[in-house]
Order: sequence, then C-alpha cells, then structure tokens
Amino acid sequence: MTDKKPWAGRFNEPTDAFVEAFTASVGFDWRLYRYDIAGSIAHARMLARQGILSAEERDAIVAGLERIRERIDRGEFEWRVALEDVHMNVESALTADIGVAGKKLHTGRSRNDQVATDVRLWLRDEIATIRDEIRRLQRALLDLAEREADTVMPGFTHLQTAQPVTFGHHLMAWFEMLDRDHGRLVDCARRLNAMPLGAAALAGTSYPIDRHYTAELLGFDAPAENSLDAVSDRDFAIEFAAAASILLMHLSRCAEELVIWSSAQFAFVELSDRFCTGSSIMPQKKNPDVPELVRGKAGRVFGHLFGLLTLMKGQPLAYNKDNQEDKEPLFDTVDQVRGCLRVFADMVPTIRPRREAMRAAALKGFATATDLADYLVRKGLPFRDAHEAVGKAVALGVTKGCDLAQLSLPELQSFSPLIGEDVYDVLTLEGSVAARDHFGGTAPAQVRAAVARARQRVAT
Repeated sequence: MTDKKPWAGRFNEPTDAFVEAFTASVGFDWRLYRYDIAGSIAHARMLARQGILSAEERDAIVAGLERIRERIDRGEFEWRVALEDVHMNVESALTADIGVAGKKLHTGRSRNDQVATDVRLWLRDEIATIRDEIRRLQRALLDLAEREADTVMPGFTHLQTAQPVTFGHHLMAWFEMLDRDHGRLVDCARRLNAMPLGAAALAGTSYPIDRHYTAELLGFDAPAENSLDAVSDRDFAIEFAAAASILLMHLSRCAEELVIWSSAQFAFVELSDRFCTGSSIMPQKKNPDVPELVRGKAGRVFGHLFGLLTLMKGQPLAYNKDNQEDKEPLFDTVDQVRGCLRVFADMVPTIRPRREAMRAAALKGFATATDLADYLVRKGLPFRDAHEAVGKAVALGVTKGCDLAQLSLPELQSFSPLIGEDVYDVLTLEGSVAARDHFGGTAPAQVRAAVARARQRVAT
C-alpha cells in the first residue's frame, strides 16, 4: 500500500509533517471502517448496474473490500496517518490489492458524501443498540416496580416530605422518562435515514448514477434531496447529541436519587457491593461511585452537544474541514451513553429497598396533611378553610413533636368540628396511597396496572 495521496496531482511539494498529523482523522475515524466498506460495496454495485463499471471490475472491488474488512477485523491492517482518514486507507489498500479497478471505485462520489454516509450508517446502528439498552433498563425497572407496588415511601417536593407514594410508583416515573428518551431516538433515527451518497463534493455528479438503488442497498429510506445539504448537514449528529443529553440528564436525576437514598441519612436502598467502592482511608465507607460517575458523565455529554452546535453555527455551505471535528464528540457521546445505560441496567435489579426505613421516613414530615384537608373538603368545608385548619393542626404537631395521626381526636376536633373518628383511616400511610386510585395515581392497584401497560409498550 502506498502513502501517495490521491489528491496530490495539484501540489508541487509534500505536506508538512506536522500538518499531516494535525489534519489526519484516521486515529479516530477508523472505527467507521465497516460502514465505509459497506458504502463502497453498494456504490460499486450501483456503478456496475449503470454500466460505469464492468461486472468484472465490480466483482474485483467487492471481493477486495471484503478481504480488507476481514484483515481489519483480525487486527492485521496497518492504518497510515499519511493517508489521512479511513476512506483513503481503505481505497489505497484496495488499489494495492486489485490494481487499476481499485482506482475506479471513487467514480461519482467524494469523501464529502462518503463520510456523511458512513457516519449516518454507523449512528443508525448505534441508536438501535442504545434503544435496546433503554428497553433492558426499563424492563428491570418494571420488575422492581411490580415487586414494590405496595412499599410506602415519602414523596418529595423541594426535597421536603410532601405526600406518601409507593416505591413502585416512583420507579415508574423513571420508566416514563426513559420511554420519552426511547421515542426521541426513534424520531432521530427516522430523520437521519436519508442517504448523502451521490451528492459527491457538493453539486452531484455528471455520471448517470442511480442514488435510489444505492439507498435501497444500504437500507436508507431515500437519497438526500439536495446535494449541498447532503454533504454539509450534521443536524442528525446534533439531534442525537441533544437526545443523548436529555437521556443522560434523566439518568443523572435517577443517579442523584440513588446517591441520596443510599446515604446513612436516608438509608432507603442498599446498592450491591458490585456497584460501589470503598475509601482508601475510611474503612467504613461504601461509596455509590457508579451513580456518581453517571451523574458526572451527563456534563461530559452536554459539553459534546454544545461543541457540535458551536462547530456548525458559523459554517457556510457546503462541506468544510471543520466537520472533521464532529466525529470525536459524537463517538464519545455514543460510548458514554452506552456505558451509562449498561451499568444502570445491570445495577437496577440488584437494588435492595429498605422498606422499614422508607416507611419510617414517610411517617415524618406530616405527609398525610393533604389527606386531612381532602377529608374536610369531603365533609363540606371549603378547601381554603380546610387548608388553614390543617395548617394549624400541623403547627400543633410540630410543637408536640408528633405526627398528625398521633394527635388525639379532641385535639384534631379543636381545628374543625367536622372531624370524626373516621379521620384516622385517612391519616394512615396505606390509606393515603390507596386513596389515589385513579389512572396515573400512586395506589398499588394503579401501579400494577401501569406496569402491565408498560410491559406492552416495551414489547413493541
């Protein structure tokens, strides 16, 4: 394989050695090789179908490319910085293998449309893998939520005790966040599935190519409509990075709750030792490093989104060398998302809830105050008057250091004569969650129904 650059005919002196290394992308875009080869095979078949290549040239090209792919798979391929990128490395190796026919492969295309096609093919597969990981995590959440449909815990607003909920209901909130993430990726994959190949450098080609046939071979819905847009568009990468950022934001929120819940101050859950680490100096420590690291990686992915937006905001049409900088943030975004999803999906089934600690916490902070107000409204008291009466009852509880359910009936009746002995039924935690027995509510029956509906969603 020669290091001669295919574009060198215009130049009278070699590229500066530092510039050669500075502008090369093969150090990271080599990971596109399978897609580059797949795109080249489809392109060669289309050229032969259109009579631009002979059948013999097509067959030689296809066989040669398949041999190169096997060499790369086995780790026997030498990537050369002097050849700049994955495309020129593969093409040079092909020419060295099959001779003149290899030089004809690039007919009717440019590296501009070639790389845009490669990245879309690669990202399409990565999105499919990420969607599978989201579903795996969701199924783990459904299993845990179903088991914990009756487990009472405090629900929070402002991180202050608000109302009792069930642990299963809380986990189903995580599920819904992830389901929106899955839907965004479905949309992203649909929009990226337009093929740039055949747009050539920017204006198309004078050869009688059939872009619809190539798109069909590569599984694209259709060729990109406009050649200028086809080679310069990176919306699909930005859209994926935006969807990935929202996904990591969701995982970060879940991670934050696990960090809080696993602390000694809350002790709501026990994380498996497999997902925690210790301290080099404090022997008692069990640190929730996995959730903490996921929380940290969210910022890394957010940075990639803003990097891609900044990369594109000042570029005139069509292709510019700036676009070489799209791959590393995109590759790393995919790697981080896949890693975070994998570790979460592995960790969730190992979470051990501490039900008594959750219940004890729910008994603090007057979590059933709203239930008492609702009770008074059902007795005929206007809600604002009920709100005031319950507020005074809470103030007494604060003074006495006890919960509403621990106040005597005469004490409660001092705030409203409408309160009867049946009030204690609504002041229990179980009564509170059971009362929210409507679609989307925290009642155990509703949680189980939500799990059943969700299982149908993840099956599709």
